[in-house]
Amino acid sequence: MEQYVIKGGNRLNGEIEIGGAKNAALAILAASIMTDETVTIENLPNVRDINVLLQAIEEIGAKVERVDAHKVKINGSFIRDVSVDNEFIRRIRASYYLIGALLGKYKKAEVALPGGCDIGSRPIDLHIKGFRAMGATVDIAHGLVIAEAERLSGTHIYMDKVSVGATINIMMAAAMAEGKTVIENAAKEPHVVDVANFLNSMGAKIRGAGTDVIRIKGVERFGDCQYSIIPDQIEAGTFMTAAVATKGDIMIKNVIPKHLEAISAKLIEIGAEVVEFDDAVRVSATKRLESTNIKTLPYPGFPTDMQPQMAVTLALSNGTSVISESIFENRFRYVDELTKMGATIQVDGRTAIISGVEGFTGADVHAPDLRAGAALVIAGLSAKGFTTVSDIGYIYRGYEQFEQKLKQLGGEIQLVNNEKEVAKFKLKIG
Repeated sequence: MEQYVIKGGNRLNGEIEIGGAKNAALAILAASIMTDETVTIENLPNVRDINVLLQAIEEIGAKVERVDAHKVKINGSFIRDVSVDNEFIRRIRASYYLIGALLGKYKKAEVALPGGCDIGSRPIDLHIKGFRAMGATVDIAHGLVIAEAERLSGTHIYMDKVSVGATINIMMAAAMAEGKTVIENAAKEPHVVDVANFLNSMGAKIRGAGTDVIRIKGVERFGDCQYSIIPDQIEAGTFMTAAVATKGDIMIKNVIPKHLEAISAKLIEIGAEVVEFDDAVRVSATKRLESTNIKTLPYPGFPTDMQPQMAVTLALSNGTSVISESIFENRFRYVDELTKMGATIQVDGRTAIISGVEGFTGADVHAPDLRAGAALVIAGLSAKGFTTVSDIGYIYRGYEQFEQKLKQLGGEIQLVNNEKEVAKFKLKIG
């Protein structure tokens, strides 16, 4: 069983480069099959979820040419099947983007219900509401979402609550519907904007992405394009917290600082130093940091995907901090693992009360989900002694070369497959 074994105590220092945004890339890959022309997508993160989605796209007939690890060419003119279902696609959340893409292009889609990390209820009722408003019939049977329409008609859709997935999915289908669609109370996340920009590059007519009202004028067909995905704000934020948790100093390159403002503001508030450049941020901490309160919110609020990493940082800070999780109800499942390392955290429903401690000690922990897994690695890097993190398959879903980048910064971390390799690492490091 693959694990990370970590010897903590080193300050992380140096430079790293951030890859493409996983959440943007997944939706863009789905949207790429909506044209019969060849699209070229660059700055693609080479992570597990991306590779699963590319495999699914290929299985329904699209031509996929992996130019290199971060560049792919896709041609959707060869698609022969609108049914997407295999054991792998059921494991990723973003499978649902294929519903909007296939429904928009072919007016029919059969896609396996989405999986992903168990961080709480993530129903697709808003997606279904949007598709039905445009004239589609949508049913769920045999574990599949089955959507079909003789024609899709533009309409006015008000989102009952802000949903990134539903905003993107409805936007894709509406881009090839007849007439005009208005999405109100739309999500404003950077990857919503990136998907809209990609669709527009293929010939869509979408205005207002990044605001809470998106206006779409449907077109009959899309053309070709070449597009580069935005940098991943959550990967960047993860390394920002790794810098301060280990009292290190990291220059994080290939980022859009504007996308990181909520994270930067909280780090500055607790005493870290954050210096912004055009396409980089430098984050450092020389002393123990202070407490703060955080509430996760849709963009531009503090991102839920950064909540576990920030909890690790606050668990090492002076005083008492409070984190309120407003997005997912199961996001604190990592707390029991962090407690094994000496953290003092009490959870009441969707609120965590964190009493800062001087330091962590190494322990054997397991990753309950993607972002919590990254957070536990950060905890291990800051802890005294050795930590093993198991169930790291979650981490592979969203971080490319995670341990290599941490090694590059001076972290002592090794990917191992058994207890013998753990013992060998411990003997070598001493």
